[in-house]
Amino acid sequence: MAKSLVNTNAKFGTLPVFLTALSTILGAILFLRFGWAVGQVGFLGVIGIIILGHVVTIPTAFAVAEIATNQRVQGGGAYYIISRSFGLNIGGAIGIALYLSQAISVAFYIIAFGEAFEPLISWIAKTYHFYIPDRRFISVPTMALLSILILTKGANVGMKALYVVATILLASLVVFFMGDSPLQPTEINLHHKIENNLNFFYVFTIIFPAFTGLAAGLGLSGDLKDPKKSIPRGTLWATVVGMVIYIAVAYKFAISASPEDLVSDQLIMQEIAAWGPIVPVGLAAASLSSALGSIMVAPRTLQAIGFDDIFPQNSINHWFAKGRKKDNEPINGSLVTILIAFVFVFVGDVDFVAQIISMFFMVTYGAICLISFLEHFAADPAYRPTFRSRWEFSLIGTLFSFWLMFKMNATYAAISVVIMSMIYYVIMLNNDENQGLNKLFKGVIFQLSRQLQIILQRADSEKDTSWRPFGVCISHDTFKRRSAFDIMRWISYKYGFGTYIHFIKGLLNEKTTEESKKVLDRLIQLSAGSKNRVYLDTIISPSYTSAIAQVVQLSGISGKGNNLILFEFSRTDPGNLKEITGNYQIVESAGFDICILNTSYKSFGYKNEIHIWISPEDYVNANLMILLGYIILGHPDWKKGKIKIFALYPEEDIEAKRKQLMELIKTGRLPISPANISMVPFESGSRKNVITQYSADADLTIIGFSTDALNDMDEFSEGYNDLGNILFVSSNRAKAIN
Repeated sequence: MAKSLVNTNAKFGTLPVFLTALSTILGAILFLRFGWAVGQVGFLGVIGIIILGHVVTIPTAFAVAEIATNQRVQGGGAYYIISRSFGLNIGGAIGIALYLSQAISVAFYIIAFGEAFEPLISWIAKTYHFYIPDRRFISVPTMALLSILILTKGANVGMKALYVVATILLASLVVFFMGDSPLQPTEINLHHKIENNLNFFYVFTIIFPAFTGLAAGLGLSGDLKDPKKSIPRGTLWATVVGMVIYIAVAYKFAISASPEDLVSDQLIMQEIAAWGPIVPVGLAAASLSSALGSIMVAPRTLQAIGFDDIFPQNSINHWFAKGRKKDNEPINGSLVTILIAFVFVFVGDVDFVAQIISMFFMVTYGAICLISFLEHFAADPAYRPTFRSRWEFSLIGTLFSFWLMFKMNATYAAISVVIMSMIYYVIMLNNDENQGLNKLFKGVIFQLSRQLQIILQRADSEKDTSWRPFGVCISHDTFKRRSAFDIMRWISYKYGFGTYIHFIKGLLNEKTTEESKKVLDRLIQLSAGSKNRVYLDTIISPSYTSAIAQVVQLSGISGKGNNLILFEFSRTDPGNLKEITGNYQIVESAGFDICILNTSYKSFGYKNEIHIWISPEDYVNANLMILLGYIILGHPDWKKGKIKIFALYPEEDIEAKRKQLMELIKTGRLPISPANISMVPFESGSRKNVITQYSADADLTIIGFSTDALNDMDEFSEGYNDLGNILFVSSNRAKAIN
């Protein structure tokens, strides 16, 4: 197996990249289908096709140049770039699709090479009455000869042949532009096209492979002395030069022949050129050079895929990755490529093969543009390309790539997405590590989160009459009792934001830091199975008091400051209550609303009923208690739950308070039925007895308190033995229910 994807004898510079890309761009489509396209959609329609095609290819060329100057690009070209940025799983899925398109491209160009012999076949038939009925009599032997050439000589002979055919291609184009066509129409109309012409996007699908040459240049990355220099220069120049030539050729077609002539003769270029025979020679040269480019690139892509252990079997990966000892030439990849190419050569239909190629290349280009776009927003310090594109270009390339896929052929697009999804699934089963993808998307999310937090912080100075919980809970009993975490996940599920912090007592040192990391991992694993949107963290501090002082100064996960803190203690072991009451002044001075959860052996029961108790002393707490009940009820755990409000008031005030509560519920649009509001007469005596009488079967009881009550710990720990969990609530200020 190859130790590296780089050819140790690499000696190619920028010119091979430029020529490989340009000769693929100015290939078979130019000679066989471009005049046909002008006849089908008119000159202006073809200009639209050129512009639309380059809206994808130019951003891709910029993205390729950018990514290639950020990292050491090894063999595998476009696959290497995608996999190292998007991760091996997605990169492998796209890479296999890219490889197939490159392998099929070999067949496409060989089929086109056979079409170049049409004038010769016609001359032989007319002169010697010997007619060759099928172009495959030419394309199949040509494929066989090309296979022998690549298997025995490799990329070096391919590059030597490339210089020759590029020269012939240039000469044929010059002679074409010099021609004075006898078919020239009497009136030149740039809008003119044939009647009953084909759909614009169908024509675009057939023509698009003409603009995909930049991928051919990428494939030589492992054989370049300086890929960071050669790839940007070669691909960008080839893309721009190709676009200019195509515009000029389209204009030459439009002024040299009628749309009917352009559509009826696929080799109309020889009728227009100053010397006709050079056109079939140019077509043969262009087709052969493109076939050479593709048959050099495709095996290297397959070699890189095997090198990354993408396939399920190690033996298969080893076989594909293995290169020839002296120059790392991918002989095994070439064999597979040749077999695939032979299958499609036997099909023999240029248009059919062109549609498949267009679809796979469009997926690849969209992925490359998407990588560049995401890298801009991830702002990873490791991403430092010497060539900088703009994220707007990459976004445009991404959107147009995926839009054009479905405009070209929705059925093919859907099939290609399904096939790639299946390939991805198989790769994912055999590769647990999704290298690169998590890192890239995490970077994007971090940047978006940062921007949103800054926006929220700046907007925080504005008056906001509505209230939502930005809660924080600090506890050292996380792994003993889960009730406090449940409260946090309920209030942060839909309407609020929650941060749960596990307290570790001690000094900050290597040992406690390592412990905090293990605790955090354990917290994340424990919370993974629950429906929660709570941000989890740990804090190391010498005392509970210092930990609280640090926590109340932290910014919330939302980007705004926290406004609510939750403490908890066990009814059977109320030792934590002393810590809570001893530190409430710190929290109160910070302007927090305070919640104290009293947990019992009943826990939250069946999560059917929340009882809220309002007394005359709760004029500040009442709205917060109702809001918290409503917010908790929004979690799926409480989907069958309901709120019951109990108002403790003297008999003479009951009717007035009932109307007040009804109006509050009505204007606040809270889902509390009037039937669930109970007015409980209460003059004097033990309030706890009344609450126990009515709420013994409640799953959560919410009771208001004033901070003065914290001086008496019995107020929270005694007298509620028969109740389930109790949430004591103290509001820093009255909340408005709008």
